[in-house]
Amino acid sequence: MSEVQKAADRSTVPPPAANSVDRFFRISARGSTFGREIRGGFATFFTMAYILVLNPIILGSAKDKFGHSLDVVQLTTATALVAAVMTIVMGVGGNLPLALAAGLGLNAVVAFQIAPLMSWDDAMGLIVLEGLLICVLVVTGLREAVMHAVPQQLKHAISVGIGLFIAFIGFVDAGFVSRVPDAANTTVPVQLGGAGTLSGWPVLVFCLGVLLTVALLARKVKGAILIGIVTMTVLAIVIDSVADVESWGLTTPSWPDEVVSTPDFGLIGHFSVFGAFAETTAVTVVLLVFTLLLSDFFDTMGTVVGISAEANLLDEDGKVPHLGRVLLIDGAAAVAGGAASSSSATSYIESAAGVGEGSRTGFSNLVTGGLFALALFLTPLLTIVPLQAAAPALVVVGFLMMTQVKNIDWDRYEIAVPAFLTIAVMPFTYSITNGIGAGFLAHVVIKTVLGRAKEVHWLLWGASALFVVYFAIDPVEQLLGVGR
Repeated sequence: MSEVQKAADRSTVPPPAANSVDRFFRISARGSTFGREIRGGFATFFTMAYILVLNPIILGSAKDKFGHSLDVVQLTTATALVAAVMTIVMGVGGNLPLALAAGLGLNAVVAFQIAPLMSWDDAMGLIVLEGLLICVLVVTGLREAVMHAVPQQLKHAISVGIGLFIAFIGFVDAGFVSRVPDAANTTVPVQLGGAGTLSGWPVLVFCLGVLLTVALLARKVKGAILIGIVTMTVLAIVIDSVADVESWGLTTPSWPDEVVSTPDFGLIGHFSVFGAFAETTAVTVVLLVFTLLLSDFFDTMGTVVGISAEANLLDEDGKVPHLGRVLLIDGAAAVAGGAASSSSATSYIESAAGVGEGSRTGFSNLVTGGLFALALFLTPLLTIVPLQAAAPALVVVGFLMMTQVKNIDWDRYEIAVPAFLTIAVMPFTYSITNGIGAGFLAHVVIKTVLGRAKEVHWLLWGASALFVVYFAIDPVEQLLGVGR
């Protein structure tokens, strides 16, 4: 959203609430409408529905210490269930257009780093433990205090970095950009397409989707992002039926043989909170929980701030409304993910697609959560949207979030350097947490060398110390005699 539009939103007196639902979610008060919230809910779902396919693939492809694998059908059910319940809870309890589901990155840590050291029940128990610790940090006020301690311009940088990050995700997911294999013996890490050029129908669908969406956005067409997703999905289905497409990636846009499927809740409740301590050393368990905790903590911080800023919901002090409740629900989502054996659930930056479509309240979460609930029974139908049709939304929303870069004072190095590192490190390392850590450390170091260390909030000193351990986790483990 442009600054002009944001200013207009602030200066316009909101119309009176139409009904009790409007009053509860403050839809009119936040300058939104039921239509925008519904469109935003659909857009968010379609941009993150890939998790219904990807999370079972990641967790289902790994084996635990005893050679056991998790059932893919059961994983799909657990993933959809947790996403549905926690997204709705966030909507009702936090009133933010912020959807939740199994966290990418965290699920890979569980599958390939934690599970090989213990049983799946024990691994999921660590997720529950990590979520409980996050809830404790929220109840004590520490998690909220850290977010309030972050300088306003660094918050803008976090939003911009997230914008570039999700745009990069969109380019990669669509195959417009790909990683250069190490065997290529080149210093170039990524390249255009799969071999330095664009080829194939799927990439064409993505390119047309980007052009269509930005054109609709420029014309200020309502529902531009959602129209782009639906239109490109229909086009992809047509192309797949008439052309010889080698691969669409995770999701093939073809009409399924069956529309309804039966959910299998067999994994729900299979976890052991303290079982890991019997399978490996206490030091290893502590380091694993620390890695999960820090990543979940700051990923959520960046996502909540970025989404709230893009939705123009931050107050005059740059604070998120009802932040305590939002963070507590996010911590509870981690517990729910572990208890359901679907890995830690967390806030999704793809929610920005809904915000770009007009979402401003938690009402849109009812739509997104409802679609995830439907996915429990209609997974074959609701997962026909290929990444190439959904990814243009991420690129466009990345642009919208990038516009906040003008709020950063680039003439002051103590502001500009931490902001730059935050923005650059997120997409380059594919991690929100890494970007926040780089920005925090640079902020503390520069303030110190300028003789203004007293201006740094003590919580940022503590967070930066944790990030030193986080970035240096390998030598720390070697010093403690712990192997990954």
